[in-house]
Amino acid sequence: MDLKDIQNLIKFVAKSGASEVKLETDELKITIKTGSGEGKGEMTYIQQIPTMAPPAQVPVQQQAAAAAPVQQEVKAEDANSKYVTIKSPIIGTFYRKPSPDKDVFVEVGSTVKVGDVLCVIEAMKLFNEIESEIAGKIVKVLVDDSSPVEFDQPLFLVDPS
Repeated sequence: MDLKDIQNLIKFVAKSGASEVKLETDELKITIKTGSGEGKGEMTYIQQIPTMAPPAQVPVQQQAAAAAPVQQEVKAEDANSKYVTIKSPIIGTFYRKPSPDKDVFVEVGSTVKVGDVLCVIEAMKLFNEIESEIAGKIVKVLVDDSSPVEFDQPLFLVDPS
């Protein structure tokens, strides 16, 4: 079960009016409690159940073959090292537009200065504007619109030169 499924489950439970729902699978245990109009908010508990996987035995030939993609990854990282990564300061849902009928805050190729709004992240029904901490040019948008983001997840690559 991924994060989007869990978020949909929470929304469904909140709309259904149920006060408590428990879901247990082989690898996950979820308890969702909602307030019943008494001023209490939603509470969600997610517990990952550890699984014991047998240690993988990889022949030496496969280990050498697996090292090649890592070297390619390092080269790609070096190419991006001149860029500054703007990361999410909070957990929530990433939006590129202030509202569905408006234009996006920034496009690839847009020049931004310190304090410019890059996106909004919705967390607990609050829309938080994420501002640029550096001046530069947007090189890449790393997250799709309306996607859930984690704390410290990269959102944008900016060329400060």
